[in-house]
Amino acid sequence: MLYTRKGDKGTTKLFDCPQGIRLSKSEMVFEALGTLDELNSSIGYAKVLSKKVNNAVFIETKKVSYEVILEKLQQNLFCIQAELAGSKTSITKEHITFLEQVIYEIETVLPPITTFKIAGGGDTGAYLDITRTITRRTERLVVSVRDKKEHKVSDLSIQFLNRLSSVLYALARFANYQEGYTEAKPNYS
Repeated sequence: MLYTRKGDKGTTKLFDCPQGIRLSKSEMVFEALGTLDELNSSIGYAKVLSKKVNNAVFIETKKVSYEVILEKLQQNLFCIQAELAGSKTSITKEHITFLEQVIYEIETVLPPITTFKIAGGGDTGAYLDITRTITRRTERLVVSVRDKKEHKVSDLSIQFLNRLSSVLYALARFANYQEGYTEAKPNYS
């Protein structure tokens, strides 16, 4: 069933809520959870766009499609959502290592970053840039929840979100590179 009517009065509960206790949906943790959901959906759309042009990265000499990478990122975000909702599930160091590996492989191909870049290029690259900005907002919200000590958030989850925005930026740049778009820099005029 797609509805239960339990939230009709503006309340809901988390995994770690005591029996019978419901929380207002206006609490910061639900803003963070909702933004994590938005981010996950945004990555899903980027995944669809990447399939149209067969974007891929070589990781340790193996060609890995953006679809596979982005799916893995979506799965990892569910770990952070579960943790924030009171589950014992959490991100591991291996999740972060994977992000760093993707970034490293892309950095070996692309020219180094010397200035800000104007978002755009192809559909995949442009949408990955939008997704990167949603990641930054998500990170700020999750850090706020942690700092207010409303709910437990591991350091690894914060590290993952920080690294995720970097990997999305790298993937956006690489998608535009693969599709033949030249990066434009701001002229500040």
